[in-house]
Amino acid sequence: MPAVVVLGLDSVPPELLFQRFLPHMPNVRGLLARALYGPLRTCEPPITVPAWAVFFSGVDPGTLGVYGFRHRRAGTYFDQYTPTPSTLQTAPIWDLLSRKGRRVAVLGMPPGYPPPAVNGVYVSDFLTPDNAPDSIYPSSLRPELERVAGGPLVFDVEFRHDAREKLFEELLAMTRQRWAIAREVYARGPWDLFALHDIGPDRFHHAFWKYFDPTHPRHDKAGPFLDIGERYYAELDKEIGGFLRQVGPESIVLVASDHGSKAMDGCFCINEWLMQQGLLRLKGNAPPAGSPLEKCEINWKKTSVWGAGGYYARLFFNVKGREPEGSLKGSEVAKMTQRLEQELSRVKRPDGQPLGVRVVRPETSYRQVRGDPPDLMVYFGDLAWRSAGTVGHGKLFLEENDTGPDDAVHGWDGLYALVDPRRSPAAGQGGAREDILNVAPTLLRLLGETPPSYMQGQPIARWIPE
Repeated sequence: MPAVVVLGLDSVPPELLFQRFLPHMPNVRGLLARALYGPLRTCEPPITVPAWAVFFSGVDPGTLGVYGFRHRRAGTYFDQYTPTPSTLQTAPIWDLLSRKGRRVAVLGMPPGYPPPAVNGVYVSDFLTPDNAPDSIYPSSLRPELERVAGGPLVFDVEFRHDAREKLFEELLAMTRQRWAIAREVYARGPWDLFALHDIGPDRFHHAFWKYFDPTHPRHDKAGPFLDIGERYYAELDKEIGGFLRQVGPESIVLVASDHGSKAMDGCFCINEWLMQQGLLRLKGNAPPAGSPLEKCEINWKKTSVWGAGGYYARLFFNVKGREPEGSLKGSEVAKMTQRLEQELSRVKRPDGQPLGVRVVRPETSYRQVRGDPPDLMVYFGDLAWRSAGTVGHGKLFLEENDTGPDDAVHGWDGLYALVDPRRSPAAGQGGAREDILNVAPTLLRLLGETPPSYMQGQPIARWIPE
């Protein structure tokens, strides 16, 4: 049974890897010539956390109990926590394989801090705190990985700032280190499952999308970054090629992304809108522009709904008996939901065209609703507009992200490219869209294992040789 190697490229849309930058990626071109490939429909919400957990567990975010990078603790207004591996209420496949005595290596798959104990190696993810001493399992491997890395492991870069040239060098350094570590860990095999996550593409898109996309509303046609997309993807291809040469032709290789990316049009100020609707009330004078809501004095007795920012708006009802100063009766929640759906559907962009707002109720979107979900999930302009949770702007739309410079948002389609040595070398076939829920059961089948009955996805028949 061949090993399965998953190379996770965060946030890469199919149009960039399969088309736009493919001429600068000879190693990926060679892989696609032997691959089954196409778009991979992501989960709801289309965010790194929970998307990779869905990818490797075969269940939806509600069943996992993970809805994004930040969760509000029940019974509080602003006490938030970051998901960890123990937050997941369904085990990823490396846990299942470890229990069967099969060897796994997992590098950076989120949520991955602190790293769980597996039958093999687990290096934690980009959510790792600075200078965390417990980022590698087993901990005895740390000195050797730091030697290969040339110093402490870099799990992420600060990408929301204007020092773009410095950021690009930091991105390249992080990418080279990550793939060097991957080569070192892979050499310590053999592995049944080897899974690598590279957050670099996501950070690159957020920081540089307006430079390489002429359709971006703030496209920069001048400066030193005209060829930045070609440069970055060529470097990524170099690292992928070096790793694939080490892997050799015997393993099953799946290159994949968790969701796509696209140009960010701007931000919709959800809490400003709620204040205009009389659903959120502040005390005193208007706060300065860009004030975090949690730093403001809120009249909770007259507040029915408040929101949080991000790739989508998380809305919370101020329910009597649930929140500390609840004002909305539980029996009024359904009516308030309908009001929000109706009023948000009428919102228009600055150009007068409909914004296009979709309101999602977790209880109707997921098989189960576990953990601490928002009461409502709201998408603006089919993801093109972020949600700004800050207040004091005096307007509903911002051209820039309220938490720092940002060029990109997420898209619904990631990608996959599967190479299986048991297939014809000329397998290169593209086009068919697959669903992220189906990946985990398929990987188990490729490893000769039977997927558990609780998985919501089904093995992808065309990925499995007869």
